[in-house]
Amino acid sequence: MIQSETLELLEWHRLCQHLSTFAATKLGAIAAQDLTPPGSQVESEYLLTQTKEVYELESRLTTGLSFEGIQDIGDSLERAELQGVLAGEELLAIATTLAGSRNLRRIIDNQPDLPILTELVAELRTYPELEQEIHRCIDERGQVSDRASQKLADIRTELRKLRNQITQKLHNIIQVKSNAVQEQIITQRGDRYVIPVKAPQKDAIPGIVHDTSASGATLYIEPNSIVPLGNQLRQLVRREQAEEEAIRRALTEQVAEVKPDLEKLLAITTTLDLATAKARYSFWLQANPPRFINRQTNEYITLRQLRHPLLVWQQQHEQGQAVVPVDLLVQPEIKVVTITGPNTGGKTVTLKTLGLAALMAKVGLFVPAREPVELPWFDQVLADIGDEQSLQQNLSTFSGHIRRISRILEAIDKPLDGELGAPTTDREWGLGAMGRLGDGEKDCTPPHHQSFALVLLDEVGAGTDPAEGSALAIALLRYLADHAQLTMATTHFGELKALKYQDERFENASVEFDEATLSPTYRLLWGIPGRSNALAIARRLGLKAEVIEQAKTNLGGSTDEVNQVIAGLEAQRRRQETKAAQAQDLLQQAERLYKEVSAKAANLQEREQTLRASQEIAVQQAIAQARSEIAQVIRRLQQGTPTAKDAQQATNALHQIAEKFIPQPPPKPKQGYIPKEGDRIRIPKLGQTAEVLTAPDEDGELTVRFGIMKMTVKLEDVESLDGKKAEPVAKAKPTPAATPVTPTQPAPAIRTSKNTVDIRGRRVADAELVLDKAISEATGPIWIIHGHGTGKLRQGVHAFLQQHPRVSRYEAAEQSDGGTGVTVAYVD
Repeated sequence: MIQSETLELLEWHRLCQHLSTFAATKLGAIAAQDLTPPGSQVESEYLLTQTKEVYELESRLTTGLSFEGIQDIGDSLERAELQGVLAGEELLAIATTLAGSRNLRRIIDNQPDLPILTELVAELRTYPELEQEIHRCIDERGQVSDRASQKLADIRTELRKLRNQITQKLHNIIQVKSNAVQEQIITQRGDRYVIPVKAPQKDAIPGIVHDTSASGATLYIEPNSIVPLGNQLRQLVRREQAEEEAIRRALTEQVAEVKPDLEKLLAITTTLDLATAKARYSFWLQANPPRFINRQTNEYITLRQLRHPLLVWQQQHEQGQAVVPVDLLVQPEIKVVTITGPNTGGKTVTLKTLGLAALMAKVGLFVPAREPVELPWFDQVLADIGDEQSLQQNLSTFSGHIRRISRILEAIDKPLDGELGAPTTDREWGLGAMGRLGDGEKDCTPPHHQSFALVLLDEVGAGTDPAEGSALAIALLRYLADHAQLTMATTHFGELKALKYQDERFENASVEFDEATLSPTYRLLWGIPGRSNALAIARRLGLKAEVIEQAKTNLGGSTDEVNQVIAGLEAQRRRQETKAAQAQDLLQQAERLYKEVSAKAANLQEREQTLRASQEIAVQQAIAQARSEIAQVIRRLQQGTPTAKDAQQATNALHQIAEKFIPQPPPKPKQGYIPKEGDRIRIPKLGQTAEVLTAPDEDGELTVRFGIMKMTVKLEDVESLDGKKAEPVAKAKPTPAATPVTPTQPAPAIRTSKNTVDIRGRRVADAELVLDKAISEATGPIWIIHGHGTGKLRQGVHAFLQQHPRVSRYEAAEQSDGGTGVTVAYVD
C-alpha cells in the first residue's frame, strides 16, 4: 500500500522509536513503536484531547504521572485461562499491576477538569481483594509464605526440625571421624545431605556415595545413619511443594475468573502510558497542540516556525546542526505549492516536515511549531520522495517515480478501505462541521471527486527528457489540483513557476540561496520562484568568463531578465523582513517598558493605599482618644453643680486637647461669613456645634456655648452649618453689618437611604464613629438601625446621642420603620 510506503519515506518509524523512549511501561513502548494514524477526524481529536489533558495533569503534579508497579501480565493471563499454574513472580506482578492501576485512577480522580481521562479510568476494576490475597500468600521474593495456609506452616515447621536433626547428626559424625573427613563441612547433592570423605577412608563412614570430586580424591557420602531421615525429608519436601502448588493454583483460578477485566485494565493503562509519552515527547519538542481546520470555510493552513522533529532529535542527542524552521502559510484556495531552488537547499526536508506534522496531528501528538498550529485533517498522506531504482526489476529513476505516482493517483481516486479508514461524504466535501446544504444555498461541491489527501512529490517529472518531464509534471499537478486537498512538489523545471500566473490554485515558493557564501540558508520564501544559480556558482568557482558568457547567450536574454526580476523580488523581501524584524524588536521593547512602568505604577499605588490606610487608622485613633478625653471633661462638669472655675478648667482642658490632636491649619483664605449672636455654628477642631452668645469683637474672638459649657473661640476656628468659613475682623475698620442668613428649612421627616444608618453587628466604639460622621453631615432627623439583640448596642447608641450637642432629642421609630430596633435622632 502506498500509505505504508509513505510512512517509510517520511521515516515515521524513527519518530515512533523516539516517542517510545518517553513511555513508562513495556506495553506503552511497544504501542508507541507501532503507532498507526487513525481513520477518522473524531478519533484524532479524541487522541489530541487525551494528550492535552495528560499535558495539563503533568504540569500540576510535582513528580508527574506514575506508572510504578504496572507490568506486562498478558502472557500470565493467557496461561491462567488455559488452567496453567502461575509462578509466584507472575502472581506478584499481577498484584503490583493492580496496585499501580489503582494509584493511577486515584491521581486522575483527584484532579478537576479532566473529563476524557476520568471517563477512561472509570472503567478500571483493580480487585483490591485479589491483590491482598496474593500479597498474603506470596512474599516480596515471589515465594509462597508460611501464612498462606496452616498446613503449609506445619509442614515447614517439621522440615526445619528434621533438617536440624540431620545436621546435628552429621556434625557428630564429622567430629568423631575427623581423620576421614576431607573438610569439616556439610553440603548437599541433590536433595540429600552429605559430607566430603577422603577416598581412601571411605570405609570409615559407611553410607551412600552421591558424588565424587573432579580429582577423585573426595567422595560425597550420605551416612547410613541419616538415610531414613533423608527419606523423611524428601517426603516432607514433596508435601511442601504440593501445598505450594495448591495455593498458587487457587490464586491462578481467581486470576482466570477476572481475566477479561484484567485485560481491559492492561489496555487502559497502556492507553494512559501512550498518552503520557505523547505529552512528554510534545513537551520535549516544545510543540503546541494543533487545531483541525476546514479549508472550505476560508481558513488558512498556519504552521509558523515549523521544525523537523527528527532533526531536532539529531541536534539534541547526536550533536547535529541547528534546525532551521520554516513558515508554511497556505491560503484556502491554494491546492498546489511548487518549491524551487538549488539542490541541498532544504526542499525535500520541507516536504518531509509537512508530512510528519500532518501525521503527528492525526495520532494526537503536538506539532513542533509556534502557536497557533492550524492544519486540515488529511484522509491520506501520500509521498513520492527519493529514487526507486531497481536493477532486479529493471526500473530506472523515472520508472520508479512513475510507478509510485500511479499508486498515489489510484489511492486518491478511490475511498480508503482498510489501512487508514474511509472518509464519509460529508467529510470529503468539508460539510461535517457545517451540515447539509439547505434550500436556496449555493452548492460548493467541486466539479471533480476531491480526496482530502496531502500529496508530497519530490523532483516531479525528473529522470527523463526535460521537455517531456516538464509537460508531464504540469499535467500531473493540474490533475492533483482537481483531485487532492493539497499538493506540495519540488522541481527544477522553470515552466512550473508560471502555473501560478495561469491558475489561482497554484502558489510558488523557493528556498533561499546565499550567493556570497555559495550555500543555502534553508529558509523558505513564499510567492517568489527560485532562480537558477548555476551560472553564478560556476563563475565564483572559477569557470572561464567566456564560457559563462556563451552559456548566457545560449539561454537568451529573457532568462537573464527573469533572474534579475526574481533577484529584485528577493532583495525586496529581505528588506521587508529586516524592517519587520526591527519593528518587532521595537514592539518588544515598548511592551517591556510598558510592563516596567505599569509595575512601578502599581507599586506606587499600593504604597499610597497602604500609607493612606495607616494615616486613616492613626486619625481615627486620635479622634477616638480626643473624643474620650472630651467626654471625660463633660462628665466631670456634669457631676455636681459646675462653677465658673470648673468651666474655665474645662475650657483650658479642651484647648489642650485641641492643641494635642489637631494640627494648626494653614492660613485660610478670607471668606464672607461672619456669625452673629444667636447663630448656630460648627467648631471643626472640637467636632461640636455651638450657639453664638456674643458677636466677634475687634480681636476676632467670640463667645459660644455648647451644652452647659461656655468658651471663647477665634473667628477663624468656626464655620457655618453649611460649611462657610468665617472672615476675620479687620481692626481698622468697623465691622460691616452682616447680611441676614436665611434659616435653612428643616428637611421633611421622611426616611430615605441617605438619612438611614445601619450599624447592626458593630461594636459600640465603632458605631460611635459612624454615628458621629452621620450626625455631622445630617441636616435633619436620621434613622439609626441597631436591631434588638442583647440590647447593649441600643444602650450605647442612646448614651452617645444623649451627650451629643447636635442631637436635640431621640426616640424609637414608628412600628412600620422598625419599632424599638430603630432609633430616630433629631439633629439641629
